[in-house]
Amino acid sequence: MRDTEHVKEIGSVVSGRGSSARDAVVAQSWLRCVEEYGLDPARPSPAHIVTEARLREHREQSEKLIAIARSGLEALFRQIAGHKYVLLLADAQGVTVDYFGDPQFEDELRQAGLYLGSDWSEDLAGTCGVGSCIVTKRAVTIHQSDHFDLTHTPLSCTAAPIFDMVGNLAAVLDISLLRSPQPKISQSLALNLVQASVRRVEMANLMAMSRGEWVLRFSTMPEFLDVDPEAAIALDGSGRILGMTHGAQTVLARQNGPLGGPVIGERLDRFFDMSIDSLPDLMRGRPTEDRLITLRDGQALFGHAIAPQTERVARAPASAGLPPALHNFAGPDPALRCLLDDAARLAPTKIALLITGETGTGKERLARAIHTCQPANRPFVTVNCAALGPDNLDAVVLGAMGGAEGAAGGTLFLDNLADLSPAAQGLMLRLLAEGEGRPGRGRLRLISSCAEDLSQAVREGRFRADLFFRLAAVTLSLPPLRLRQDFDWLLDRLLRQSTHARPQSFRLSPAARAALKARAWPGNVRELANTLDVALALSVSGVIDLPDLPLAPLDPVAQAEDLADVLGACNGNMSLAARRLGVNRSTILRRARREGLIGG
Repeated sequence: MRDTEHVKEIGSVVSGRGSSARDAVVAQSWLRCVEEYGLDPARPSPAHIVTEARLREHREQSEKLIAIARSGLEALFRQIAGHKYVLLLADAQGVTVDYFGDPQFEDELRQAGLYLGSDWSEDLAGTCGVGSCIVTKRAVTIHQSDHFDLTHTPLSCTAAPIFDMVGNLAAVLDISLLRSPQPKISQSLALNLVQASVRRVEMANLMAMSRGEWVLRFSTMPEFLDVDPEAAIALDGSGRILGMTHGAQTVLARQNGPLGGPVIGERLDRFFDMSIDSLPDLMRGRPTEDRLITLRDGQALFGHAIAPQTERVARAPASAGLPPALHNFAGPDPALRCLLDDAARLAPTKIALLITGETGTGKERLARAIHTCQPANRPFVTVNCAALGPDNLDAVVLGAMGGAEGAAGGTLFLDNLADLSPAAQGLMLRLLAEGEGRPGRGRLRLISSCAEDLSQAVREGRFRADLFFRLAAVTLSLPPLRLRQDFDWLLDRLLRQSTHARPQSFRLSPAARAALKARAWPGNVRELANTLDVALALSVSGVIDLPDLPLAPLDPVAQAEDLADVLGACNGNMSLAARRLGVNRSTILRRARREGLIGG
């Protein structure tokens, strides 16, 4: 049975007899766990680790922040690793999207929930560092018996919120200990560390997102102004505030009086005794102690202005407002951006969509991204049409439709639609028609995928026209990887994803990057991801070079023709051998090294 004295102590804090505001945060959380979530403090529950598919969705939506934060988090982990701390970065929903921990304790950390993919939302995990931080939007330490769930009482968790440029909660940074025998005050250093790291992450995020705008960084002490400022704001050419760190929001909100008021969209001179024209005088050409700025209430600060680093360009309003799941789907590729603009407009509707594209282009990922654009906790149910036949179609499809409808209405994803046999097509049409008459059926969203031109199959009589028109009100066609203009962006993104759980950073050599860009990629994005995974496994350093790249599975040089014989016939000339085999010279070089035909 849970310690009743502790429960009574929690109750006394709620009623106003507690000793501190921080104790009150814990007490209020306990009340929510019991009264709102129906959790039982006497019954331990295992850690909640989300599925790989859900983790991938959460990581994709947080991808930019993860990339921006990672170098700072690596530096922080080096500071705390010797003290057996674990570092977690959770998104605004409480799911751990990045993780740093000692590999030798991996099993124990996973069991405790201090692991990639763990869900620390308060309604699942009870009172905890991440969950309480999300609710209160303030830094907090949840120490040992402060935790609601018995599974977590050995832990000590210190968390701080990370806000985006417009003041919304974006993530939570958490430092945790598996076992902490010391009193709660022992975690004061952890609290200071996590708050300082959060400030730097927010600063790095604002700088990365505001390269085309003026940035004003400020601090109360000139010594730290250029190296570790306390706050910053981003400004457009007219002096209106476009973004800010949370530290800046705290400072500027005070200028609006006790009732507060908006900061984003307001002019610089509303808060400071200066205008946009004053910013050039605050650049690095002057000593920091001379760069004095004054708030409207008279408080003196030191300012550092950074001019726009890239020329401002007009942003397409639709692309700029893409939901995160769609925004992270592609890089600077005009054709894909137009497709994603259409997907964003279609996402709130119930229009049946057909996604086409070669194998490995990301059809299911796009379907999930469209699904994720709508409110959370709606089911996404996949049916593989290639595995359906007349004998099992009724049970599988009806079960999937029921699961996808749910209480709030979800998405039914019909994968490999062209693989339905003629008999199965007729049954599918009947089931969909019957399903429309069931209560709640109108809430179901239908998305299908196909690796071929299904309209051509209709014209050739291989696919029923009535089923096609029911499922393909709009067709979204994904381009093959060889035609994408964002290959470098995609390559870097996949490399970050493949190395997120590794303590070591990796990069591609220029030669390896060029060799990858020269391939045909018949397996598209899936093949590229697999190639990087193999290269990381084979690499003996932090640099992936030509010898680390595996052969392309469909490369002619990987077939029966003996490379030694070809090189012999070409007198060892790599370029001539490459032309003879119809591949790149780098492929011949890599193969020759692996087979010991040349040194290195």
